[in-house]
Amino acid sequence: MNKTRQNIVMKKSDIKILLVDDEPDILEIVGYNLKNEGYQVFTAQNGVEGVKTAKKVVPHLILLDIMMPEMDGIEACEKIRKIDALENVIISFLTARGEDYSQVAGFDAGADDYITKPIKPKVLVSKIKSLLRRLKNTEEQDTSTRVGDIVINREEYVVFKGDRKIVLPKKEFELFSLLTSKPGKVFKRETILDSVWGNEVVVGGRTIDVHIRKLREKIGDDFFKTIKGVGYKFVLEDSDK
Repeated sequence: MNKTRQNIVMKKSDIKILLVDDEPDILEIVGYNLKNEGYQVFTAQNGVEGVKTAKKVVPHLILLDIMMPEMDGIEACEKIRKIDALENVIISFLTARGEDYSQVAGFDAGADDYITKPIKPKVLVSKIKSLLRRLKNTEEQDTSTRVGDIVINREEYVVFKGDRKIVLPKKEFELFSLLTSKPGKVFKRETILDSVWGNEVVVGGRTIDVHIRKLREKIGDDFFKTIKGVGYKFVLEDSDK
């Protein structure tokens, strides 16, 4: 069972994380935060789908909810552990249940760790990094993403638009990273507040508007579309005309 995990140098962008949860909000918010760190993220909404996706993509880490329809996380974990190709995958349960018995059942099923919801994004990311250290030699570099002619460097909080370097304050950068993670997708104001500001401070909707205005001034007005009463989306020039 304890075969040595592949001792190879890996970039963050090579690491595959499978997120299995029946709550769409969890998939979206946790998925965004992990993608923002540079990981490849795959999702499934129940245990059956999770096992199927795990076989297909062979992830390095699986975050698995316990309480799900069709097949719960415990059973899914047991099935995954019986698949040779997935023998060394790191599995952590992600659940709102904190009872000792469910933790014991999770470890008995073959889980490596246990994360209790709700969890703040920064704490989750730290936990994930800790789990991934077991892979050995996970590189912290290569944190750049390209969208059209825009390159986003998450390590330095810098954006390059063509040859122009744009330095953004932390929250503007995180907002920009969120919107560019899915060009064309409308992000609701609540999702933006939760993902960018989390539980740090109590902020109002005007805070988002001010940050969007600053991004328009620095990146370009045409990239940001306001969807009245809903939120904002990032569009590549010419793609939304």
